[in-house]
Formats: sequence, C-alpha cells, structure tokens
Amino acid sequence: HLPCGFQSSSPSQERTCLHLQKSLYGIKIAPKVWFELIFKALKDAGFCPCTHDPSFLVKPGMFLILYVDDVGICAKNPEDAKKLIASLREQGFELTEEGTFTEFLGIKFHKIGNDGSIELTQTGLIDKIIAACGLENCHPNHTPASTVALGSDPEGAPMADTWSYSSVIGMLLYLSIHTRPDISFAVSQVARFSSNPKQSHATAVKMIVRYLKGTRTRGIIMKATGKLDLNCYVDADFAGMFKSEPDGHPQAGKSRTGYMIFLDNCPWLWKCPLQTNTALSTCESETNAMATLLKTLVPVRAQLIEIAKFLELPEASTGTAGSTVVWEDNAAALALAVNQKVTSRTRYYLVKIHFIWEQLEGGGI
Repeated sequence: HLPCGFQSSSPSQERTCLHLQKSLYGIKIAPKVWFELIFKALKDAGFCPCTHDPSFLVKPGMFLILYVDDVGICAKNPEDAKKLIASLREQGFELTEEGTFTEFLGIKFHKIGNDGSIELTQTGLIDKIIAACGLENCHPNHTPASTVALGSDPEGAPMADTWSYSSVIGMLLYLSIHTRPDISFAVSQVARFSSNPKQSHATAVKMIVRYLKGTRTRGIIMKATGKLDLNCYVDADFAGMFKSEPDGHPQAGKSRTGYMIFLDNCPWLWKCPLQTNTALSTCESETNAMATLLKTLVPVRAQLIEIAKFLELPEASTGTAGSTVVWEDNAAALALAVNQKVTSRTRYYLVKIHFIWEQLEGGGI
C-alpha cells in the first residue's frame, strides 16, 4: 500500500503501489524475510530443524540453537564450526565470533571444579531488576514469597510505587524460566496481576527482589553423567487459593500445578501455573497436574530422541533416549494412571486419564 500522506506526482499514478526491494527493520514482514534467509543458508549447510523446535537445528556431529540473530554452535570437531562460520560469511552474513560458549542471551556459563560442572547465572539481569525497583541498598530476604498465597486483593490500595510493574515482571519471568526455578512460584503469583497491580502485589514483588539481592550470584549447576534419562517430578495443591481470594471470586477454588523435568540429573524445564479448571478433589488436582506435565514431556522427549539420532548417540539405536520416569506422590492419582481403575467418583475426568494411559502405553514412559 502507499504510505500515509504520499502524494503521487501524476494523476495517472494515483493508484500506483510500491514494491519493497529490501527488508527494513521494524516492518512486520522483516522477521519472515530474515527467517527464510537464515534457514535457507543453514539448510544448504546440511542442517535440519527439529520437528518440535525449528530453532534447534542438527546434523551429524553438530547442532546449533538459533534465537533471532544469536547463534550457539556445538560441534564434535571445532574445525566444523569454523567452516560453517566461514561459509556464512562468504554468503554475505556479517558475523561476530564470540569464541567459547561463556554467555548466551544474558546467561553466563561458568565451569566450576574439575568434574565438568557448569553453573548458569544471570547476575546482570538481577542487578537490572534491583535497580529498576530502586532497592540497591535494601536488606536481603531469605525467602522469595510468603507462606500465604497471593490473591487479587480487590479492596486493596492501588500501587503507589513509581517503577513499572509490568516491566519488572517481564524481567522476573525471563529470569525464573532460565536459571532460577526457586522463584518460579513467587513470580507466577505476582505475574497474574500485571494489568491491575495493588500495593500488596508491589510488596510481593519487592520481597522477590530482596531475595534476589541476597542470592544475586547464585544459579543452576549442571553436572552431566552421560545418560539421557528424564526424571519428572509433579505435584499439585488442592484449592490452594482458598481464602486468599474472596469466596465468590472465580479463582477462589483453583488448584496449582508444579512440575520439574530433569535431563541427566540436570534441571531442564519447570513451571508452576494455576490450573485452568476447578478440581473437585485432591486426586483430580494431581491428575490434572500429571496431564499438564505430559503435554510438555511428550514433545521434548521426542525432540531428545531426534537429537540423539542426528548426533549418532548410542541411545538412538534403541529408538529411545534413556529411561523416562514420572514421580507422583498421590496414591489415588497413581492408581488411576497405572492400574486404570476408574470409579463412579472419578469418571468425570476420564478424558485426562485416557491421555495419560495413551502416553504410558505408546510413549515408553
């Protein structure tokens, strides 16, 4: 379309359209053009995008992760990585080679000890969060959240602090999903109220920030053993929002799911959301949590098998990627999942149970 306010030089050209010859940064077509350009170059280099995550590309002996214009490359032979970089430069890409994989998307990778352990930290982001809230000189807190669930506080005073609530929440979410699972529950609580924060919610955010102040240099420690085993821990509370919300509030009877997936004893994925439907029993809340976990576990397990195949790992020959175990601590939910015993009291959520059974029978879990 013609730009707004464009005046044609001739009456005969009033219906003229313009054809864009080069992608411009900021227009909505630019991401698509960049995607097509970089993926064509990588596919020509022999890479194949994973089925469940197209930004993770693999080929025998080599893989890379692509995040817009940041690329992390891993290769058995360092010369293969250098050849790939040289090939991309020959095609006109302007690349900056950072060297060893010590930092990616603000996450620092630091080797500790002599056992191959790697610590992942985001100290820079934590300092930015502390500065955004003006808490540089605050006293550290020992816990990120109160023992009482955080509610909407409909009668509470509006937020009086001057810092941007939604901006800080965005940074906390990025931190919690990458290197700090210890604040996932606390961040999940405060993130619910970004559209209408009250002073009680701002206080809860500052409690998280004070906790980060005392643990700013901490992160996840990865210590691989060489086995592609998946261990998944899942739990749920039943009506955890009881009395944290007014009795007539839609969220007052909600339960919360919490799960964590370990790959080779290293924390890989974790989440702590409220359940979308209202569970009518402890058994149902735990079953909901298991179903939520499996919706994440099934595709990432398939991706792991796919990666093992391309990297020619021994596990690929068996069509698996090591053992996959889901740990559940509720006897009733476990009996439903393993023994398939449905009673008149549990038939109303048979759909979720059947989903779990299908994965147990056909997914190798």
